[in-house]
Amino acid sequence: MNSIDMPALADATPTIRHDWTREEAAAIYHAPFADLMFRAQTIHRQSFNPNEVQCNQLLNVKTGGCAEDCGYCSQSAHHDTELPASKLMDPKKVIESAKAARDAGATRYCMGAAWREPKERDMAPVIEMVKGVKALGMEACVTLGMLTDDQAKQLKDAGLDYYNHNIDTSEEFYPNVVTTRSFADRIDTVNKVHDAGIKVCCGGILGLGEKPTDRVEMLRTLANLPQHPESVPINMLIPIEGTPIAETATPIDPFEFVRTIALARIMMPKSDVRIAAGRTAMSDEMQALCFLAGANSIFIGEQLLTTPNPGDSKDRQLFARLGITARGELGVHAHSDV
Repeated sequence: MNSIDMPALADATPTIRHDWTREEAAAIYHAPFADLMFRAQTIHRQSFNPNEVQCNQLLNVKTGGCAEDCGYCSQSAHHDTELPASKLMDPKKVIESAKAARDAGATRYCMGAAWREPKERDMAPVIEMVKGVKALGMEACVTLGMLTDDQAKQLKDAGLDYYNHNIDTSEEFYPNVVTTRSFADRIDTVNKVHDAGIKVCCGGILGLGEKPTDRVEMLRTLANLPQHPESVPINMLIPIEGTPIAETATPIDPFEFVRTIALARIMMPKSDVRIAAGRTAMSDEMQALCFLAGANSIFIGEQLLTTPNPGDSKDRQLFARLGITARGELGVHAHSDV
């Protein structure tokens, strides 16, 4: 191709597919870096403002004591991480925290509970949290583990916008990460959430010891679902002392992380692609490449579940340097006067 009509490419309608092959996905992932970035950015511009990023804030509403044995997680009861278990937070305190997040620029508030699955007695306070966040004019997201059909319906009736349930990695590598529930269990919960009419937030973690093939297959699994997850978080492992994977994991190459972001954008053109955990270990340049590759969502605030996150000031400075504004233009993240 000797010449490229950039406006025509940017205005094109992206093709939504659910039949990606292993060979196709791998070829995209391993393409020359400049070609991969150009393709991802072109597709990104077909559905999104390339200079706008959606801001989320995450709160751990119930910490520790989880019955699952996820090898990366400090909240598992199977691991000696010295993280004490807590009871579910008072909904009023959660809503107060959500209001502060809204005022700091977040448009979506995410609430996580360290459970294998919620008990019925847990649903009433969670529903109160969801309704309170919605009353603030924010999108509400929760991650509570596996759900029954009835629990998914209760959350939908409460107005829940998103449900997070990551598949973590490829189906083949998954048994090296989690043994207390199967990969099929994860997909079953994702399907229950979609069937209830709730948007799905589903992605994975890089740096678990997986191969590039596993990263490709993780995204191919999501892209070949009957409906793409509306939000795809890509986490970079933060090794936590006391967890099994912290002893064996090796840091992921920054370019491999960016390649994964680009592949997610290309295969799921209309999904929000989020740089999630691990941003404290990323340079500004690496994050800029992620945005160029099609990432358009981050977590703000100084804390995720149990791991650190760049503070408000650092994100404001990065946004100003890149000419990025926050989607919805709420709060200080919408401004560049830093």
